[in-house]
Amino acid sequence: MACNNGGMKFVRLVASVLLLASFALPATQALERQPAGDYHARRVALGNALHGGVAILFAAREPVLDFDPYRQDSDFYYLTGWNEPGAALMIVGPVNGPEQPPQPARSRGYKEILFLPTRNLRTEVYTGAKMDASTPGVTGATGFDNVEPMTSLAADLNRLIAADRRLAFNVWTQPEVKAADSLIGFTAATLGAAIPAPKDVAALTTPLREVKDAGEIDLLKKASAASIAAQKQMMRDVKPGVTERTIAGKMTAAWFEQGCERPAYAPIVGTGINSTILHYSANSSTIEDGDVVVVDAACEYSMYASDITRTVPAHGRFTARQREIYNIVLGAQKAAIDAFVAGKSKINDFPRRDPDSLDTVAYNYINTHGKDLHGQPLGKYWLHGLGHMVGIDVHDPAQYPAVLKPGMVFTIEPGVYIPEEKLGVRIECNFLVLPDGKLLDLNADLPHTAEEVEAAMAKSRD
Repeated sequence: MACNNGGMKFVRLVASVLLLASFALPATQALERQPAGDYHARRVALGNALHGGVAILFAAREPVLDFDPYRQDSDFYYLTGWNEPGAALMIVGPVNGPEQPPQPARSRGYKEILFLPTRNLRTEVYTGAKMDASTPGVTGATGFDNVEPMTSLAADLNRLIAADRRLAFNVWTQPEVKAADSLIGFTAATLGAAIPAPKDVAALTTPLREVKDAGEIDLLKKASAASIAAQKQMMRDVKPGVTERTIAGKMTAAWFEQGCERPAYAPIVGTGINSTILHYSANSSTIEDGDVVVVDAACEYSMYASDITRTVPAHGRFTARQREIYNIVLGAQKAAIDAFVAGKSKINDFPRRDPDSLDTVAYNYINTHGKDLHGQPLGKYWLHGLGHMVGIDVHDPAQYPAVLKPGMVFTIEPGVYIPEEKLGVRIECNFLVLPDGKLLDLNADLPHTAEEVEAAMAKSRD
């Protein structure tokens, strides 16, 4: 890590930055963004949901240490496609027609503004060239007709609320964001009036994010394809004597080779007793002959995640008991798939009594097939929900229990974890609900049955 001092060095630094500034777009545009109109449509949808209110969202803070990776706030990226720190977004919802008596009528059109921080020429030599509100071509690059400097945000909000004090009761932002707290406090002090605590904007963005558009589905398919490639790599490499961390490392390399920017979550490679730990992530053990290995690992492609789990035998062939448990888990997944009805079926429903819940279907299958070593049903060895939404976040937001509709992407991932036998099995696939209500398995190209897994592992050994 270099540190430059002295006048001549600073001059050279500025000259280098000016050369970098000749590039119109920041390096982060390497992400595969959707067309600007897609993000604009989402902002308009949020504006309509505000019912005349105002939403203010802030980009994720830049990491304190410059070798930490930067990941944009998920809601902010969903609405803007902008992947730089220090920015903010204001959306003003339209108002048309009379208010409830005795309030006077008012009218206000939809408005959106992207606020960008002022460029810092000294730091850009380390970070690469950035854009601000005065950069030529900034509207085309951002997809916003109205781009202002960050210093204008407080003044713009003050003017809005001063013109219509009712707006102070309809402000939406992200909770626990210091910049939002400071902005509201400053606005209240400037106007000389108390402003109620803002509402959580996630209450409005969550239902919007549940249903994916065509561009999002395309990115999710690419994330799935890259994750499948890494899972196939894992099946070639799992052998007795190999460490869990080695498997995680080779899968990470496969994701990067596929053009992905990061894992979607900490890779889980659990062998033996570790296969029974749901979110095991130490990856510090060595695979032993006779183990099963649970591998829950997938990547992000252009900010969109996949989430895949396969369970494989260390030796390349399941024992009779391992195969029995594997087939029970697989049967539970198939039972949930067969029971699926778009617009009716639900996931992540507890306590698993609703007949429309796929959790209930899968649980009943597990609890009526097979026994533990003491002759007891296996239902108590399934410790988590059946699935969750997948999108910009690997656990994308949803209103659970979620009724599954066309355009939703979700996981079905039953599991059985028996510590006494050092035997854990989880099988997880990602599904898209198609317009006709059918399910599309986004992981269909990956070995799935016990026989397919064994065949893939045998082929690599041959």
